[in-house]
Amino acid sequence: MNIESLVTYDKDILGGQQVFAGTRVPIETLFDHLEAGVPLDEFLADFPTVSKEQAIAILDIANKVMTSKNLQQLYAAVA
Repeated sequence: MNIESLVTYDKDILGGQQVFAGTRVPIETLFDHLEAGVPLDEFLADFPTVSKEQAIAILDIANKVMTSKNLQQLYAAVA
């Protein structure tokens, strides 16, 4: 899956917050749940419009970003 098929943002949907494509569920909600110790399956049960494949793909992208050998580019992007 490419990121364009996973994440959408529109100023008319939750004020432009990034959401799982085809839903109104913010990407941030996944990370908030995981940070709070909520298992992925429970998150998916709470937000049935998000598929397991979407959630896993987002986690995979986050993993790739955070383990990138080009961390300097990440620093520049978020600065």
